[in-house]
Amino acid sequence: MLDFEMHLPTRLVFGRDSHKRVGALLKQYGFKNPLLVYGGQSIKKSGLYDAVCESLKAEGLSFSELGGVQPNPRVSLVREGIVLARERGCDVMLAVGGGSTIDTSKAIAAGVFYDGDIWDLYSKRIPFSKALPVTAILTLPAAGSEMSSSAVISDEETQVKQNMANNILRPLFSIMNPELFFTLPKNQIANGIADIMSHIFERYFTSTTQTDLIDGLSEATLRTILRHGPKVVENPSDYDAWCQVGFGGTIAHNDLLGLGRRQDWATHLIEHELSALYDVAHGAGLAALTPSWMTYVYKENINMFVQCGIKALDTQDVLEILKLAQ
Repeated sequence: MLDFEMHLPTRLVFGRDSHKRVGALLKQYGFKNPLLVYGGQSIKKSGLYDAVCESLKAEGLSFSELGGVQPNPRVSLVREGIVLARERGCDVMLAVGGGSTIDTSKAIAAGVFYDGDIWDLYSKRIPFSKALPVTAILTLPAAGSEMSSSAVISDEETQVKQNMANNILRPLFSIMNPELFFTLPKNQIANGIADIMSHIFERYFTSTTQTDLIDGLSEATLRTILRHGPKVVENPSDYDAWCQVGFGGTIAHNDLLGLGRRQDWATHLIEHELSALYDVAHGAGLAALTPSWMTYVYKENINMFVQCGIKALDTQDVLEILKLAQ
């Protein structure tokens, strides 16, 4: 097992109606002026937007809004958000959405205090030590951004997709109400499940030895996703199954499963290139690439693939999940 530091500071607020607490939570931390970031019209059609606004107003919080986040989120909207946050004097980010919305909020949070262009932090890997606090209400379990240190953004002009990671970007708190997942389209659910599985695979399939505890946690998380993932695809209103999938997605990417071992991430990096060029859904891209990656590398450490097959996977279940995401 390799040396490591564990830093998982995000407060996870989980359960029914938990999103209605967002105003009280922000006020508890002393925030007064959040920048509310979201995607399209889905949160307005579902009533989530109104519920969030009511919660903020009930606590006397003023807030600004930035909508329009797209899958494979664009740096152009990040730049717009940075200008808005500065002009309005926002003191915290509130992302309401999936990984794309949370990543956009993280990038804005970092860019507010940076004098140059935000893309410098991605392309030039410029270190930074200050950012607005980030908070989130999750509407799609997949990317794990609700507790991770990373933010992936695309530059639509150059068709480059890059990741930025810094522990100060881990959300201060994230809210997960599995009821908010009920209205997700089945293809988005399947894509999300493929993304969660890939987050586990990228950490699990390495050559670091003596990692029994982390191996076991990874295998348990993967078994849980495989057991309950098909349930939410078939019945998106299955609250109990969503509890398992939602929290499993957080565990899969908050770095717990990568402690003490080398990690791979080749499949994610390849997929970033593909989605930057073709704008495919991230999970669908991972589903297409993962079997080929496994075929290419499994002989390098076949014992890990055997161990995974014995302790975590039913081959037919894996194939069904990957087919659903394509």
